Amino acid sequence: MCAPYDALPPVPPMAGAAVSHRRLVLEAEDGNRFMAFAGLPEHPSGAGVVVLPDVRGLFRFYEELALRLAEQGHTAVAIDYFGRTAGTSERGEDFPFQEHVARTTPGQVRMDVAAAVAWLRSDEGGRVADVFTLGFCFGGAFSWLQAAGGHDLAGAIGFYGRPDRAGRSDEPGARQRAGELGAPILALMGGADAAIPQETVAAFDDALDRAGVEHEVVTYPGAPHSFFDRHHEEFAAASEDAWRRTLRFIDEHRSAARR
Repeated sequence: MCAPYDALPPVPPMAGAAVSHRRLVLEAEDGNRFMAFAGLPEHPSGAGVVVLPDVRGLFRFYEELALRLAEQGHTAVAIDYFGRTAGTSERGEDFPFQEHVARTTPGQVRMDVAAAVAWLRSDEGGRVADVFTLGFCFGGAFSWLQAAGGHDLAGAIGFYGRPDRAGRSDEPGARQRAGELGAPILALMGGADAAIPQETVAAFDDALDRAGVEHEVVTYPGAPHSFFDRHHEEFAAASEDAWRRTLRFIDEHRSAARR
């Protein structure tokens, strides 16, 4: 299980930042219509971020995260995975997400990300110059895989994703497809994550090395799965460092002319 329904990003709102937001319904190439939430900065940096949630799909945690990114100047769009099976209506804590996760394929996620990337690059999305993906758990694994998805990404960031499989499917993950990853990778992992053994993390790091992919794999000793949550006060330092690295990664990999 990833973030609980009442989870919140451990990033306080930025005082004085001017942002707006929009609820969207995007359409993928197969005709799927799905929910999305956009955080829109008043002074765009030129970078755009597709936020890939955990197994719950789109809920408040990821909407708040999109706003925190917008406060940094980055246009952000958080997407939902379950338009094909659950429609586009908002959902409560009792939403049976597991049955929908089981019916979500890597190809579907790739198409939905492509729609979000296209929106960011459109006039409506501000025609961003550099697009990143940022995902958590289920979405962390898929975030890295989008670097092999044909989206022309500037970078892919994943928090505590499984690098050895594509979501809940049996398809190969980012470790097995390291040679296909066409963008820099940032992996932020929990050292005490019972779901992802440290040998798996080390094997991912090694595969990226061997493939010549620019990357950074960071492990926080003692941190569990889903440590990036305001309720995990004992891991506040790890969360603060992970957020700082995320913003630095975006800044370092967006177009030099925009910095």
